[in-house]
Amino acid sequence: MPGSVDLYDNAYAHYDAEVYREVRIETYGEDLGQTGWTTTEESNGIPRELGITSAAEVLEIGCGSGRYALQVAATVGCHILGLDLNEPGIHNANHLAAAQNLSARARFELADCSQPLPFRDASFDAAFSNDVLCHIPGRPAILAEFFRVLKLRARFLFSDALVIGGVISHEEIATRSSIGYYLFSPPGENERLLERAGFRVLKVEDTTKNASAISKRWRDARQKRGEALLAIEGKKDFDGLQQFLSNVHALTSERRLLRLLYLAEKPET
Repeated sequence: MPGSVDLYDNAYAHYDAEVYREVRIETYGEDLGQTGWTTTEESNGIPRELGITSAAEVLEIGCGSGRYALQVAATVGCHILGLDLNEPGIHNANHLAAAQNLSARARFELADCSQPLPFRDASFDAAFSNDVLCHIPGRPAILAEFFRVLKLRARFLFSDALVIGGVISHEEIATRSSIGYYLFSPPGENERLLERAGFRVLKVEDTTKNASAISKRWRDARQKRGEALLAIEGKKDFDGLQQFLSNVHALTSERRLLRLLYLAEKPET
């Protein structure tokens, strides 16, 4: 079992490194600064699922490098605010926004989203969070905050790759949790918590196969470039991340851990 392994600081602090760009392209098919299990097809569908228009104010929690939020802002024309706890990620996101002349439409702030969100009620037309809520303590509280800051009939989308689907050993849980704080949940719990927060659940989609495929491609792409990545990450983090990705692939391909996508709406009554 690996100890604590750094994924996010290396990925965002070295965002411009050619080796990380190559890994992202080989893993996902395009470079959006990704560090999760969202396929290109899923990414392309998020604005449509949320009903985002050019007039929309959109919130993303867990924006990472900011690249995906910038793509949404550029293609849809909306205003988007990204929050993340990772300082290199936020620095990179604002740098990219300025470089792409999108600072007027996309901005990024460092925030601990386990605390109340610093926004007035009904501030946003849509919100989303890709593979991030599993890192935030207190899921009932953060779902209640999403509900509070969204306008009536606004939609909220998030994915959770840590829904328990079978028997998992303590060694496997430790490896799966090696890159940070994690919450694991039983089937049906996210639906229950969404409804308790006031949302109406519109859709639950099983996207476990995406996590299985991405984790394998990611590990293989990194392995091909092991020498260059070892020079940046060091042996501990490189080996730990390879073991982490192998673990994700095993658990998802055997469906002992599931990745589910949730789409919900703040109803008028």
